[in-house]
Amino acid sequence: MIISAARTTVFDIDGTLCFDGRTIDDRILAAVEDCERAGHRLVFASARPVRDLLPVLDGAFPNATLIGGNGSLVSVDGRVRARAVFGPGELRELLVACDRFRAGYLADGPWDYAWTGPADHPVRGRVDQGGLARRVDLAELPAVVKFLVVDATDMVALAETGRALGMTVNHHLDEAIIDFAPGSTNKWEALTSLGVDHYNAFGNDINDLDLLRNAHHGVRVGTHPGLDGVARVTVAADPAAVAAEISALVAVTPAA
Repeated sequence: MIISAARTTVFDIDGTLCFDGRTIDDRILAAVEDCERAGHRLVFASARPVRDLLPVLDGAFPNATLIGGNGSLVSVDGRVRARAVFGPGELRELLVACDRFRAGYLADGPWDYAWTGPADHPVRGRVDQGGLARRVDLAELPAVVKFLVVDATDMVALAETGRALGMTVNHHLDEAIIDFAPGSTNKWEALTSLGVDHYNAFGNDINDLDLLRNAHHGVRVGTHPGLDGVARVTVAADPAAVAAEISALVAVTPAA
């Protein structure tokens, strides 16, 4: 049952609204449009950097706030800024561990990126789909806001290294990737930094944990076990089910 009067609604992208890595189903787009018309402030919060959110949204919802890099980037009124970056020392230590475990990675700067992973890795196809950025050497990035390991000889040990360095680490076992963010950065922490503390949220993965836990009305898309008992509602990872849940939220939104 939906009991929320919150007028900010936060959506994760991959596995929540987007199921093919590239597009959002028209039924979901229509439901989100209805949500916006009902007076909801829209926020899209993703592990993707802002650069890679834009092609998926494909020009829709230009007034939405974007949170990228699991909270390390925000875009408000079209202006992208880095709000968390890796310190030189911690990045150096992480790179030493990557070398030890022969890791391939994607390192994101505020806009451009460095890639050392396999050319045919599935993640590579989701990087800079819009051709908006440059692939550069790591040393050319003015700062690193997000670090994604896509292969390594010991992923578990590498994840533990990041945790020991005080980073936020999301080890996605289903995709065999590790997402590193600076310090305690996450989507919920970025959202609160924007002054939002009363909101609805839709998410599907472990990097949505705090976002869903602190939502007035949280919706888990799919059945990720790490989110058991966290969200108020669980819906199938299916465009029709997600669209229906968004529409149900709109239906109970009180008049402004």
